[in-house]
Amino acid sequence: MPHSHHSHSGQFCRHAKDNLEDVVLEAIRQGFEVYGLSEHAPRYRVEDLFPEEADLTPSDLLQTYLEFLSTASSLKRKYASQISLLISLETDYITHLDLLHTTKLLSDHPEIDYIVGSVHHVNGISIDFSRSTFLRAVQACVQGKEGRTMDPGPPPSLDLGDTTNRELQDGYMPIQEEMVVFLDRYFDQQYKMIDQFEPEVIGHFDLCFLWTPAFSTSIKSIDKLWEKVERNIKRVISYGGLFEANSASLRKGWETSYPSKQILNLIISLGGKICLSDDSHGVSYVGLNYTRMRDYLLSQGVTEVWYLVSSAKDKQEYDEDIRNDRRRVFARKMPDWEKHAFWADK
Repeated sequence: MPHSHHSHSGQFCRHAKDNLEDVVLEAIRQGFEVYGLSEHAPRYRVEDLFPEEADLTPSDLLQTYLEFLSTASSLKRKYASQISLLISLETDYITHLDLLHTTKLLSDHPEIDYIVGSVHHVNGISIDFSRSTFLRAVQACVQGKEGRTMDPGPPPSLDLGDTTNRELQDGYMPIQEEMVVFLDRYFDQQYKMIDQFEPEVIGHFDLCFLWTPAFSTSIKSIDKLWEKVERNIKRVISYGGLFEANSASLRKGWETSYPSKQILNLIISLGGKICLSDDSHGVSYVGLNYTRMRDYLLSQGVTEVWYLVSSAKDKQEYDEDIRNDRRRVFARKMPDWEKHAFWADK
């Protein structure tokens, strides 16, 4: 302790900042003992790029990820005496291409220790790039249509949709019926991603509430959605995966980290394992809001956290296997995590 299982750097992610080595050095300075380097998986269509990537191609994204693997492996060796660095891939599920190519990438690169299993797109549209793209995703679900984040052009540019449509204007708040259709689709896509990859860590489980956090308080009352949430959680528990508590939501205006209260409580009640992540996007985000996240987790009864270990020779008696096909890491429990000296310096 402390640990983080999810991070990015500006060297390999254009919406982040700073070089990867600087992020690692900051984690060492703060006293992190385990730090996951988890760059985004490549995307495979021009429609799935972002505006800051408009000068790139999908093949460029693949090359960037391969360069990340090389750099992360070098840093893992360089700083082995100071910190345990784990190498990861943060997934997405936009189309079948993501499932197909990510499977091959994992097979070809055993240096990838684990997966952060995340969903950032629904019906082909990014849900966390901006509120406007989120609204387009909601309406695409309501209309039963597939959309896209980018207009491929040329040149590629952000698809703005019909800017005269009231339901796509930034201040619009989707009504419950629209949110139900959207969330139903989100949790189905999440389940397919979980079932395909059996990720060791589930990333920001309820990112779907990013722009509408108040709606998370009512999901339990909507039976068909709550059943899918429970289905997804049980599938992760079935193979021993971890659910990250992700502090990034706190810097985005939430009062809690991901997952929100009702979902976190369900995970705990079903015996799910919680791990910690800062989802940093640069040096200034390393460990950001960890004290606030700790207080939230304690208030919800999280008495133990887990973290990933990759070295089989260090395996201890009570460590638990993650029962997927990869078997590259295992989970270690840390009781009394809130008493670690790390918190005195935060």
